[in-house]
Amino acid sequence: MDQNCGDRIISEDYADLLIEYRRFPQELSNIPDSCSNVINENHAVVYAPINLLPGNIVQSIGYFVFPTLFGLADTGSLEASGITRLLNIPSFDLSGQGVLVGFIDTGIDYTHPAFINADGTTKILSIWDQTIQTGPSPNTYYYGTEYTREQINLALVNEDPISIVPSIDEIGHGTSLAGLTAGNPSLQNNFSGVVPSSDIVVVKLKQAKKFIRNYFLVKEDAICFQENDIMFGIRYLTDAARELNRPIAICIGLETNQGSHDGRGALSSYLSLLGDQAGIAITIAAGNEGNAGHHFRGVIESGGQQSEILELRVGANNSGFSMELWGDSPGTFSVDILSPTGEYIPRIPARIGETRVIRFIFEETVVNIDYILLEQQTGDQLILLRFVSPTEGIWRFRVYSTGDLTSTFNVWLPIQSFMTSEAVFVQPDPDYTVTSPGNAVIPIIVTAYDYTNNSLYLNASRGYTRIDTINPNLAAPGVNLVVPAPGGTYTTASGTSLAAAHTTGVAAMLLEWGITTGYYSMLDSVEIKNLLIRGARRDPNNVYPNKEWGYGILDVYNTFNSLRGD
Repeated sequence: MDQNCGDRIISEDYADLLIEYRRFPQELSNIPDSCSNVINENHAVVYAPINLLPGNIVQSIGYFVFPTLFGLADTGSLEASGITRLLNIPSFDLSGQGVLVGFIDTGIDYTHPAFINADGTTKILSIWDQTIQTGPSPNTYYYGTEYTREQINLALVNEDPISIVPSIDEIGHGTSLAGLTAGNPSLQNNFSGVVPSSDIVVVKLKQAKKFIRNYFLVKEDAICFQENDIMFGIRYLTDAARELNRPIAICIGLETNQGSHDGRGALSSYLSLLGDQAGIAITIAAGNEGNAGHHFRGVIESGGQQSEILELRVGANNSGFSMELWGDSPGTFSVDILSPTGEYIPRIPARIGETRVIRFIFEETVVNIDYILLEQQTGDQLILLRFVSPTEGIWRFRVYSTGDLTSTFNVWLPIQSFMTSEAVFVQPDPDYTVTSPGNAVIPIIVTAYDYTNNSLYLNASRGYTRIDTINPNLAAPGVNLVVPAPGGTYTTASGTSLAAAHTTGVAAMLLEWGITTGYYSMLDSVEIKNLLIRGARRDPNNVYPNKEWGYGILDVYNTFNSLRGD
């Protein structure tokens, strides 16, 4: 790749297209004046001039060429997870020694005391800041700037550290996650990370480009990241671990409602591929969409009415949003539309390549509809609707299905942080609200609970995946936790991303036990997940697994105790 292609990676005049190049190699060179960079053996990113793209990319190339857009999923906890009890055993001094912990998020406040050793040096091995283009970038990545441990140490002894390493965490989310996993103890703040002896590797994600944000009508000031940048970030973390020949525990605190919710998207597949490799433990937040009203599930019985009505309430001053209907195979689905003012759009037939731009007479709303009868990655049907300036009120859709079998469909609205104002289903289904990549099959998927009263986090997403894979797997502390914040401060926060960070620390403990100390050198995400499930605490009044708690509450002491046998 030449420097001109490196410039296109960050240019707003070029779109990032995510290509499965092993299946469709011709798509790497189909678009004039484009260039590409490979993520892994299956996926590459093509950087193509926006003005040369075909008129309807979804129909001409496919839905998943658009990188999915992701937002943020938000010392008593150590006792609740059995960590303190375990560490009180002299032979189990598992503090993360020799293990890396990795974060792909909003960056890190490297000047925070939580990340500085007693001798004044940093706990951070490196930071890849995708937002700073002064370079040098990591090898083969061609954008952003990499800061080494040596540079960070120089910054820490400088009166103006930002003049040496200008990477900062303006939002604080990444700082909180990294601190919760591996931050130094702070007695005065009643805080300690789970594995304070671990070294930290950080990727600060750049914001998504305007082209794709505008296409999916994401709120202008939303924190929004692209799938391809996340995938390159994951590759960076695993490259660092391989270079040092050390195990790594990776935390993903990001979420989206885009995609098929079945673990078959590019990012989810990549995470499952890596999570099945020895020495890599990946933990993902289940998401915070359980009570958002952004999911509808419909079942159309065979031989019956062959349709079902769903209603959508749109609030005032909503500038626009997308909506995805995923119909399970072998059903074939179609919709009609009734606007809040009573304007009726008759049933749009389910045909290959069907696309419509619908304009209304008495309202400013424009609805763009694309039917993808056989979506490439899943083989299921997708109906993508994009609403521009939707009228306030109740929108009604009748969903039809043809065929002689019972048909199931699911509809998702974007995550709350992508919306300018309210848009909710009148009769939402709180199940099947685990966000991606929390629908991945191999990684550890974690929901959040309040360890002070053993209640589930109010906004926690609920399982399962669209194809009924059991996610979430476990519940971990994630309500009102003390966490580091930018500026050397501490605050309290809640969310499933915090539960994922907490569990990432526990996974690092197991990697230290299994690989660093040599008890089980082939330990990976699957085995760690199964060990944690084995030791989980379960309420006798519940049936497990279930859609809220998975297999129960994280308890690493019970995990090790279960290995002793009877």
